[in-house]
Amino acid sequence: MFESFSYFALQQYWWAIISLLGSFLVFLLFVQGGQTLLYTLGKDENERTILVNSLGRKWEFTFTTLVTFGGAFFASFPLFYSTSFGGAYWVWIAILFCFVIQAVAYEFRSKPNNVFGHRVYETFLFINGALGTILLGTAVSTFFTGSRFSINLNNITQVGDSAISRWETPYRGLEAALNPQNLLLGLTVFFLARILAILYFFNSVDHEIILTRAKKSLFRNTIPFLVVFLAFVTLLLTQKGFAVDPQSGLVNYETAKYFHNLLQMPLVTVLFLAGTLLVLSGIAGTLFRTGYYKGIWFSGLGTVLFVFSLFALAGYNNTSYYPSTHDLQSSLTITNSSSSRYTLVIMSYVSLLVPFVLAYIIYAWRAINNKKISLSEMQEETHTY
Repeated sequence: MFESFSYFALQQYWWAIISLLGSFLVFLLFVQGGQTLLYTLGKDENERTILVNSLGRKWEFTFTTLVTFGGAFFASFPLFYSTSFGGAYWVWIAILFCFVIQAVAYEFRSKPNNVFGHRVYETFLFINGALGTILLGTAVSTFFTGSRFSINLNNITQVGDSAISRWETPYRGLEAALNPQNLLLGLTVFFLARILAILYFFNSVDHEIILTRAKKSLFRNTIPFLVVFLAFVTLLLTQKGFAVDPQSGLVNYETAKYFHNLLQMPLVTVLFLAGTLLVLSGIAGTLFRTGYYKGIWFSGLGTVLFVFSLFALAGYNNTSYYPSTHDLQSSLTITNSSSSRYTLVIMSYVSLLVPFVLAYIIYAWRAINNKKISLSEMQEETHTY
């Protein structure tokens, strides 16, 4: 089947797979968002234990999706992987560190003879939730703002210095955090993760006092979310983008490139608008309807659709998805950075397993969430996080 696809079609197919994995990852960051709310919603040890265990039953989904996203990116677009992960390594090391201490926290928080106490590990969870989400959002924003790197494929023939990608700043990716637009997306992801976490608590926690605080916290997080989200979208749709000439492959600046992409890709426009409306509907339903607990599904689906459309804006319609502001012609596109046709064909057959994996995740999710977590359950449970 996939043998009949053109090389370009395979490249586009794999950008869609990467976009889908990235979308699910952002949705699952509600775990990180919830970790930043432990002391906001939980005022004593019992309440925080309920929240930690509610999140603890899902944290491995986020971690696994992050690893799958990175692995799929490496296999399908290896030049991006070598350029970004090999050049901007301080950012990726910081993100990896955040997720390592998260795993440590869930493993050891409630171990017998824990000499550090709960608070140390809850601090680890907060760091993972705050720094991890902001850094991931900042890294993704460089798909639109660009990074300072250069690529010379001829270097592969050089003895002793065969690196084809070079990072042109000594800060190794940390400079991205100094770009206001990057920070806007980082903060958007941060507040969105907190909002999704609150909606998830309504769906999974049986504790009236916690949920009363959660509704107030939802309002307090929605306001800054809307501010940074609208600011980022405004900048994105009005900024100069990185257009690729389909004939020559040359990269040039184009005013309002991403707005033009929206106009020229109607399906992406529908996903963009539908995703935004679904996120807002989940928030509004939870805020204004008593006993409403399905907001996580509306806002979660909206998150997936919106993030997918964001990746589509970055990579499709003759656009450089990883532009270089140091040397425009070093910018990466889905056509100049992908694996070979043979590799993409083989991987495409493997990708047919994705629906089965997704079905298993849904089954496991429902099995874990068949009953809301309550204080009495935590007191009777023999294994807690």
